[in-house]
Amino acid sequence: MRKLIILRLTLLFLGLFSLAMTIPLAAAIILGEKDMVRPFASAIGLALVPALAAFFGGRFQKPPGKALFPGTGENGVPAPVPVHKKSSLNINAAEGIFLVSAVWVGGSLLGALPYYLSGYIPRYTDAVFESVSGFSTTGATLIPDVEILPLSFHLWRGLTHWLGGMGILALTVALVPLLGVGGFQLLKAETSGPAKEKFTPRISAAAKFLWLIYCGLTLLETLLLTLGGMNWFEALIHAFSTMAAGGFSTRNNSIAAYNSAYIQWVCAVFMIIAGFNFTLIHSLFRGKYREVLVNSEGRAYCLVILASTLIITLSLLPHTESAGKALGYAVFDTASILTTTGFIIADHNLWPPLARAVLFLLMFCGGCSGSTAGGVKIIRYVILFKQAGSELKKTLYPSGVFSVRLDRKGARKNIVYSVSGFVALDMLL
Repeated sequence: MRKLIILRLTLLFLGLFSLAMTIPLAAAIILGEKDMVRPFASAIGLALVPALAAFFGGRFQKPPGKALFPGTGENGVPAPVPVHKKSSLNINAAEGIFLVSAVWVGGSLLGALPYYLSGYIPRYTDAVFESVSGFSTTGATLIPDVEILPLSFHLWRGLTHWLGGMGILALTVALVPLLGVGGFQLLKAETSGPAKEKFTPRISAAAKFLWLIYCGLTLLETLLLTLGGMNWFEALIHAFSTMAAGGFSTRNNSIAAYNSAYIQWVCAVFMIIAGFNFTLIHSLFRGKYREVLVNSEGRAYCLVILASTLIITLSLLPHTESAGKALGYAVFDTASILTTTGFIIADHNLWPPLARAVLFLLMFCGGCSGSTAGGVKIIRYVILFKQAGSELKKTLYPSGVFSVRLDRKGARKNIVYSVSGFVALDMLL
């Protein structure tokens, strides 16, 4: 790998990432939260100084072609002195994976500084845990009482979810085409799923459109939550958590603290949307409805939601006040567990064994590939089940020729191998 180039790109990306802290920094200044101003300012300065040094350290250019002897061409003919022109710095697969990993680790360590320097999380290791939980949209927390935290602290926690949900690198690919960095390898290393496709001619345009959808849905949910009685700040933080499939909340009891069926349904709908493939949402905006209808993963995702909701609803009916309340619990918890968001509105320990068993199985599923949801992803299970069916047919009909078909097209054999290895590694871990 070109180590110096990767180091410079890592510093640049961390510098861009640190700019997100200017939002909670501005909030701390405006709200008069003086104990949060220095932590955010210190973290921003720590990242921006080396980023600026890396940026002004020289252009990112392809190296010129090598000649047999200095000043000559390949056949001994005098060659002109190579002139550097602005060109794309192509990142190969290994460099892309390493760069994404380095930015995620560095971003998590940097994102922990405001937590630690503010004193609200006394130990840096605990602050790193909170930061990693935010950026990975895991949603686990070490803070016993989140309701006493300053608003700027909550804003940064919510932003770590929101940035981590769509992927910091996806945003970077959209915003820094000036660097000429090959964006597809970065987006490929960042996104989830067995197959990645360029669904627009320019990868930066693809990333920008993804973020446009992401921002639009976040603002829409924020508006709908404010109509349900949340103040605008709490609505924004919960929209960040919902669209990122994270789970951080401004309340200790999560969504249950609001005791509102309207808020529960709004969050449930947007959790389902967040777990859907954003490429398919892009197709819907372009009017390509057939692509969505024939998509194997999209259909399986909807089927899992409908089947789980039905089973949980029937299981809860004898234990709830009404069928509507049982349905509300079923839809919300199915969406929350399937998409790995983790919002809660009820104590699952009081639920019947059948309902808890369904939720337990949903934990191993995850949402669609190309979504903000975590987990193994639905498409991988679709491929494994189709491959299992193909192997069964081969047993029954030894002379037959069978293949795995996705979206009514034949799937490449290497995808089956890749998925099998991924699922095995996931289960092992």
